[in-house]
Amino acid sequence: MAERIKVLLSENEVDKRIQAIGDQISKDYAGKEVHLVCVLKGGSFFMCELAKRITVPVSFDFMSVASYGSETKSSGVVRIVKDLDEPLKDKHVIIVEDIVDSGRTLSYLMQMLQERGPKSLAICTLLDKPDRRVMPIEVDYTGFEIPDEFVVGYGLDYAQRYRNLPYIGVVEFD
Repeated sequence: MAERIKVLLSENEVDKRIQAIGDQISKDYAGKEVHLVCVLKGGSFFMCELAKRITVPVSFDFMSVASYGSETKSSGVVRIVKDLDEPLKDKHVIIVEDIVDSGRTLSYLMQMLQERGPKSLAICTLLDKPDRRVMPIEVDYTGFEIPDEFVVGYGLDYAQRYRNLPYIGVVEFD
């Protein structure tokens, strides 16, 4: 099965929106330090660009969870592949995701990370697919709300390909 990629959000659109989110986080956390928790692998592109645009002190850590494999739909089973290196106790934590769709992964992560005693816990995502939500999740910072299409680029992949695209594209299968 061959696929092609149609541009959904240009590199310029994505860049401008990340700047706006960085500005908002800087305002919301004025006088505080934020600790970004990147959900690998897809969130790494977004978190690096976001961190450069936040003006308050920033620290970060990484975790890896799996729920997709090489499929285009979440399996619904969340497993931790790599846990955090640093404790979250008394930190202002922002989970940085590439995309929120069903909400299963984030629901699981929010519960698990809340038990680690952060001072605050928020969610920031580049893309949100609310039509796919099966778990109630409140996203604090959203880049773009998108339709229920399979997207790639800017860290998002299809079978480990297309992460390096500088824009968000929709995968169209032949």
